[in-house]
Amino acid sequence: MEAGLNLKATELRLGLPGADLIYPAATNNKRSSPESDDSSAVTDHESAPAPKAQIVGWPPVRSYRKNNFPAKRSEAETGIYVKVSMDGAPYLRKIDLKVYNGYAELLKALETMFKLTIGDYSEREGYKGSEYAPAYEDKDGDLMLVGDVPWEMFMSSCKRLRVMKGSDARGLGCGV
Repeated sequence: MEAGLNLKATELRLGLPGADLIYPAATNNKRSSPESDDSSAVTDHESAPAPKAQIVGWPPVRSYRKNNFPAKRSEAETGIYVKVSMDGAPYLRKIDLKVYNGYAELLKALETMFKLTIGDYSEREGYKGSEYAPAYEDKDGDLMLVGDVPWEMFMSSCKRLRVMKGSDARGLGCGV
């Protein structure tokens, strides 16, 4: 039965296609060069290949692409960008907090950006008398009123700004 199956044609072998010979494992696995004869054996330290350069990353990046992309800048050089959303607005904006020197400048910029009036902040009343109240999400994910903490702490902990309706901001700050 096996004689008619021709298992030799479908057998998997290591080696070049069409080579029917199976080479026994030799003690010296090195090929001899054509100009040297078989009597002169080459020692291991003479024929060792040169060490290759260490591969840094995969896939390789071509040098022109490396040169075209600017180096990563530190946060001090670039700025602190946060997203700003407004209740009822179908779009988000992104602002750089490093541009502003305090809450007054930030609130003025938000008023001109969204064409609204926020008003002044007081610790007792919050943004009382205003239809909108700006709030921010800190690194912990808590929603707090803008102006509750000192400016430097606000800049380091703010992830997202939100201009919300004053009625929705009740309970976020003191007396809002």
